[in-house]
Amino acid sequence: MPIKLSTVNTACCTVNMRFTSLSISIHIIDRKSKKYSAHLIMWLNSYLLNASENLNPNKAYQWIQETIEQNGFKGMTRYFCDLLDVSRSGYYSYLKASSVREAREKLDLEAKEIILKAFDRRGYKKGSRSIKMILENEFDMIFSRKKIQRIMRKYGIVCPHRKPNPYKKIAKATKEHQVVPNKLNREFKQGIPGKVLLTDITYLPYNGNCMAYLSTVKDASTNEILAYHVSDRITLDIATQTIHQLMNNKKITLHEEAFIHSDQGSHYTSPRYQKLLKEYGLGQSMSRRGNCWDNAPQESFFGHLKDEVDYQSARTLKELKSKINHYMVYYNNYRYQWNLKKMTPIQYRNHLLAA
Repeated sequence: MPIKLSTVNTACCTVNMRFTSLSISIHIIDRKSKKYSAHLIMWLNSYLLNASENLNPNKAYQWIQETIEQNGFKGMTRYFCDLLDVSRSGYYSYLKASSVREAREKLDLEAKEIILKAFDRRGYKKGSRSIKMILENEFDMIFSRKKIQRIMRKYGIVCPHRKPNPYKKIAKATKEHQVVPNKLNREFKQGIPGKVLLTDITYLPYNGNCMAYLSTVKDASTNEILAYHVSDRITLDIATQTIHQLMNNKKITLHEEAFIHSDQGSHYTSPRYQKLLKEYGLGQSMSRRGNCWDNAPQESFFGHLKDEVDYQSARTLKELKSKINHYMVYYNNYRYQWNLKKMTPIQYRNHLLAA
């Protein structure tokens, strides 16, 4: 009788000991049919190379079926089931369910094609939440997030993950710079478009060793990007120019109590910057020192942008600006967001104004 071998998850020394037992089994079978010997040795070598893996029963059944069919083995089912420590009844049930598996695989492949269309929609790769919202809003299809996640895992559809900001190249503040109180206190969603305006600056490396910087103003209630400016210099002008763009945008209506919330970077504590806000009738608020959570939605936007825009491939500043311009249109008009009742920022802004 073949010597039973349970699934191997042990060290190499144990595998070598068990290989001796396997060789005895081979000789026993070989006396019955010598033509099996070479096939078995090849298959067992393949098995031992993968012995450190955790085999689930379905994977073991698949290996057995493929080995028997590819090599024309007969009367070997019991041997292979004992070898991989799985039941013969389970193997036969696996064979009977082949039509069900094929039908399920066909459905999964169809779902994969649909998910890929949403995944690459408008040129930006997305996670399961964004895919679900796009399928519902643009394809009129309902997929559960669990199904989307299962299909993505099964076929290796990977959503990009943001990397942490390694540094912020900000100049030191002088004694003339003033910090103002935190009047926001993380009350981001006040349901009033144009009132709570978040701002920050992030770095955008491109073309190998070139560096650009992006300054934005984001409506905390709607997540809409109201103004932005890209520059290859991180001087005070990048922050002031963003404010000028905000106030000169005729499509934007700010609330009478609108205020800018930022971190305590030198741009925002600058007397010149603070004077500009007063001239435009804008209030000001600042996060506590070293507390990124006080401006979390703005940090989140930068994270999504860096996940979804291939900005590092830009060869010139002009090309980089073009990529950012394209993404801002996409983000405001076409990127559905879970916390905006599955609407885009502009859709949600119109929803709040109509309420």
